[in-house]
Amino acid sequence: MNSDINSLTLAYLGDAIYEVYIREYLISKKIAKVNDLQKEATKYVSAKGQARYLQKLISDNVLTDEEVNIVMRARNHKVQHRPKSTDIITYKYATGFEALMGFLYLSNRRQRLDEIMNYIFNIGE
Repeated sequence: MNSDINSLTLAYLGDAIYEVYIREYLISKKIAKVNDLQKEATKYVSAKGQARYLQKLISDNVLTDEEVNIVMRARNHKVQHRPKSTDIITYKYATGFEALMGFLYLSNRRQRLDEIMNYIFNIGE
């Protein structure tokens, strides 16, 4: 994978990848109503949820040094706008989390992506 892809570009892709994982997971839990799916998904895909999961992954030493570097590079990236629904620190951690998802996907590290997502699903329950 080309390591000089912009961090925010990785986050843009990672946001979509993460959303698909969450939607598949919730559907597998037999949640049938779309409103219920959306309500449950928000717990995972909100900036607060993403930042919380990322901090847990870091504090539990789940991430490799390379993965932490991807997160920090994205987290430290200057943003042009201020988020409306959360504080800037939470937003930056969520961006770092999404960049990690994008990086792993583009690097064809699907097994590692699965491991991280399973970890999140286990602590999210």
